[in-house]
Amino acid sequence: MRRALSGGMHPGWRILRGLLVVWLLLTMGFVLVSAFTARGLPDLQPWHRWEFPSEPDAARINEMDWRGYERAEQRVFDELQAHLAANPTPGRYRYQAGSTLGARGGATDWNRSQVLMPAGPVRGGVLMLHGLSDSPYSLRHLAERYTAQGFVVVIPRMSGHGTAPSGLRQAQWMDWLATAELGAREVRVRTGAGKPFHVLGYSNGAALALKYAMDRVDINGDEGLPAPDRMVMVSPMIGIGRLAAFARLMPLLGGIPYFEKSRWLDVQPEFNPFKYNSFPVNGVRQSWLLTGVVQAQLLQLRSIGRSERLPPILAFQSVLDGTVSTPAVVRNLFEQLPANGSELVLFDINRHGVLAPMFTQSAQALIGQLQPDASHTYRLTVVGNLNADTAAVGERRLDPGQRLPVLRPLGLAYPSSVYSLSHVALPFPVDDPLYGLRPRMDEDYGIRIGTLVLHGERGALSVAAEQLMRLGSNPFYGYLAGRVDEAIAADLPPPAGP
Repeated sequence: MRRALSGGMHPGWRILRGLLVVWLLLTMGFVLVSAFTARGLPDLQPWHRWEFPSEPDAARINEMDWRGYERAEQRVFDELQAHLAANPTPGRYRYQAGSTLGARGGATDWNRSQVLMPAGPVRGGVLMLHGLSDSPYSLRHLAERYTAQGFVVVIPRMSGHGTAPSGLRQAQWMDWLATAELGAREVRVRTGAGKPFHVLGYSNGAALALKYAMDRVDINGDEGLPAPDRMVMVSPMIGIGRLAAFARLMPLLGGIPYFEKSRWLDVQPEFNPFKYNSFPVNGVRQSWLLTGVVQAQLLQLRSIGRSERLPPILAFQSVLDGTVSTPAVVRNLFEQLPANGSELVLFDINRHGVLAPMFTQSAQALIGQLQPDASHTYRLTVVGNLNADTAAVGERRLDPGQRLPVLRPLGLAYPSSVYSLSHVALPFPVDDPLYGLRPRMDEDYGIRIGTLVLHGERGALSVAAEQLMRLGSNPFYGYLAGRVDEAIAADLPPPAGP
């Protein structure tokens, strides 16, 4: 009897062991299915395999000043040129011999870190952080708004970006945070103490901006890092799809040549001179890790009462966003903020005319699900149709404590071909030379993506039709830029009297 008891297994342990076995089998199945599915991707090219050993990691970045980072960045681009010279693949795309894509000689290379100085006296400084697979190009127009008002602008190129898609295979979010801290130090060096300091983040850069600001609240002692007086976020990456949690498993077989493509979520022609089209699994994994850390830290700061020290946030977000979670921006960020004057601006879908019935039920209902309750502490502004019978646009502003929004016409209208904004469109005006619907012609980067209109038979293109249809510029950019101007002016001293 005693031996039977000692030799037997408690039913709870048997259930636990069974669950563990099931989990292991499901994990193995997911890895194998992902690896075999990835084999259907297009063939990898040399720029999917290049290495950039000069790209500094967080430990090296923390030991650098801005000049040192620029020297390291130059070595990285020297390695890119060496790769290009050793692989003279003929063609017209970004990494092919004879390609016309990119900045012309003498023009600004927006794939590299940038420092922009105002024409007049320095009145403040701003650190700008670009998004995942992106480059400083995405922030050039907002940078102009800041320099026009006397701000020094520092836009660091994040590790793994601006070179080749393979650069993102090894990058870590801690490297990007170290780069953000380095950029903030450079802003302070160029502005001196006592002047307004803003941090502006786009997409993944917004998550980095929030992490930077929370660290200034969370870490005791003077690190020589300025705390932001205000943050501006564009399409903030506060939450992404739950499947991103499995991204760390997908490349487990990537070391086997047969499954090499399992390191990639997407492999596409590289026709964009300032953004990668191909996307390695590690990129989404690092963003998922970063957003998890950011959400946990924000909740912790709130629980101990330190979130009250966070600066006000002005954020712009498209209700429809295929990259980040709009509900996460509302629930996981703005509903966790103190009453500090923060504002979320949502761009609604175009509900005018024949477009309205074409939306899915979930797309039509999303704006209603994002409405705050009566206890909300932030201002919510929704930009959308004045009513369903017109393409004219207005803003509906709901301040804390208000039950009914205040409607204000904006004198703007949805273009007839636009049914919604997109994740990538917000920071670009319609006259942007690369992404604009009506691009200006004084700059030429070899392609005008915003005006691509392709018609033909289905199944022939290697690029998804939805990607080509995705709106690349913002018909309401003037409104967005004006709101940013207001935020800048709010932190500047009033002009001196006569």
